[in-house]
Amino acid sequence: MMTQESPPKEATTVAGSTTEPRRADVPLRSRAALRWDGLGVTIAAVALVVLAGAFHPTFILPGNLFNVAQASVYIGLLAVGSVFLIAMRELDLSIGSTFGLTLTGSALLMSNGVDPWIAAIAGIVFGAFLGFNNALIVQLIRIPTIVATLATLSVYRGLALGLSQGRQVTGLPRNHPFFSIIGGNVLGIPVSVIILVLVIGGLVLVMHKTSFGYRIRSIGSNPEASEYAGIPIDRTRMQVLTLVGALAGLAGVLGLAFFSSGDPNIGCGYELQAIAAAIIGGTAMRGGRACVTGAAIGAFLLATVTAALAYFQVPANWNGFATGAVILAAVSVDGVLRQRKRLRSRR
Repeated sequence: MMTQESPPKEATTVAGSTTEPRRADVPLRSRAALRWDGLGVTIAAVALVVLAGAFHPTFILPGNLFNVAQASVYIGLLAVGSVFLIAMRELDLSIGSTFGLTLTGSALLMSNGVDPWIAAIAGIVFGAFLGFNNALIVQLIRIPTIVATLATLSVYRGLALGLSQGRQVTGLPRNHPFFSIIGGNVLGIPVSVIILVLVIGGLVLVMHKTSFGYRIRSIGSNPEASEYAGIPIDRTRMQVLTLVGALAGLAGVLGLAFFSSGDPNIGCGYELQAIAAAIIGGTAMRGGRACVTGAAIGAFLLATVTAALAYFQVPANWNGFATGAVILAAVSVDGVLRQRKRLRSRR
């Protein structure tokens, strides 16, 4: 018995053409771009740059945008490190203090005659040690990471103030190649921005192409199932906290090369900005999803807000309000995109 064929699912116009393309007709790269977790913050950053450039054309000149990128490097390094922790449902509140302590410590070494290159390496290693110390506290006392790092936030900041006697560390050998190279430019691009891009590339590979990154995302997705499957949660947390500390140390070294002095108060509040940049960049607080590149773009977005306010001659007292508003806008755009993605997947 012959059966009648069902009509095609896609709607057709009078002329017979489809009103919307089939999913198979959509290029794979386009679909991947729409699924990218950092799309929302990228749209927000581009929109803000274009809006500022419409009123002040000099804002979108390459030189100024590189200056904004330079200002975002330190938060960016802290944010991409925070991605690894947030993906595990953890938070490190001491990264801003670690940044300030490593910058101050490296400056003290240089001011006492230590070769700047050696002092810089010592700063990065010291940052890794501070992160490892956070991990030890979590492991030994068995308290949540957010509680342990809330304590070390004050300990590390107090140590920076105590070592420097509450004053800026000056008298550094500014004519040393360390400051001209690390604090300089290559073809108009700040070296610190180049280093950030290289770090991002390496961390993206680590997160998505290694078993280490797989363990992080698995733990964040379902800690109980990961433990049952034999994934070493404690060891992975220790490794991630050490990595986060090393990145904070690297940020401190880059900051020292740029500012050429050690301020023990620098980095106050950076931890919250880094966490905000990671979250608006597409890393889920509930864990299991990470977007390293989106976190760096989130840091650039926050730096763009500050730079745009300066161009519009808005008093600095409004920085916090404007930053919060932009974060809310970026999260809203991201929420709309995710909702559309969910609706599309149900069709």
